[in-house]
Amino acid sequence: MYLTACSGDAAARSVCAADRMAPEGTLHPVIDAFINLTAGAAGGVACVVSGQPFDTVKTKLQTFPGLYRGFLDCFLKTQRQDGLWGLYQGTVPALLANVAENAVLFACYGSCQQLTARVCGLESVSDLSDLQNAAAGSLASVFSSLVLCPTELVKCRMQALHEMRAAGKTSLSCRVSTWSIVKGILQREGPSGLFQGMSSTWLREVPGYFFFFGGYEISRSLFTQPGSSKDDLEALPLVVSGGIGGAFFWLAVYPIDSVKSRIQVLSMAGKQAGFFLTLISILRSEGCLALYCGLTPTVLRAFPSNGALFLAYELTRKALTSQALGS
Repeated sequence: MYLTACSGDAAARSVCAADRMAPEGTLHPVIDAFINLTAGAAGGVACVVSGQPFDTVKTKLQTFPGLYRGFLDCFLKTQRQDGLWGLYQGTVPALLANVAENAVLFACYGSCQQLTARVCGLESVSDLSDLQNAAAGSLASVFSSLVLCPTELVKCRMQALHEMRAAGKTSLSCRVSTWSIVKGILQREGPSGLFQGMSSTWLREVPGYFFFFGGYEISRSLFTQPGSSKDDLEALPLVVSGGIGGAFFWLAVYPIDSVKSRIQVLSMAGKQAGFFLTLISILRSEGCLALYCGLTPTVLRAFPSNGALFLAYELTRKALTSQALGS
């Protein structure tokens, strides 16, 4: 059954007609998209709560690699300078970024799976191969990047505030809020300033999510017993599969993310060059290894944060789907 009121205007009646034509035990596409959106938002919260300190260290190492000797040095110095809260700088925009991104990502992922199934001549989403699911995830990231870029821009700038002040590249006072960062961007650069690093975000997200969903789906397939369904997996295989997907994502696109972080943080001090000019500048002045600064905390973070993301997503999706079908 569907959660559709079969009374009222013509639009409602047309939805009901579509409902009667759908096979029993399936959900209306609108309801399915809403469930995926809600489950993705829950996954985004779980991802931030479990991984924010690692993300803060990653951003600092990417944008100011010469200030720290590595992950542990950056972690301890940040804790001494700013306290425990220093490791959670940018949590509010990170929550906004992850909730918005994952809500849109997983809502679009379901739609892109259906589109991929139709293009490949398959009867249902369940017939998609792991690589076809990866392609659907890659396509979905095109849309999620539009909400991710502005919120991640603010998050990165808040995370690197201490280093920007130390380098004399910002005049912002010590008391800085999410809103003050947003207001400053709008005053200096207008609405388009919120999309600094958009091309870099797409360059990272589109191939990255191919590996992200590909790693996740392949791992789930390996955990699934013959004759069973991937949807029946317990919590531990889901967490491990999510962690593997996250690690695949970062190992595949980390240099692109390093360039994106430079663009988004250093543009606070003035106009910043585009992706390719920034990449060439880093390679010439700092070498190839500079593009991998912060990789260790990022991969360490990938397992708990993405494991939590997929666990929260799958559990929320199953609960909401069961409730919708049982209504």
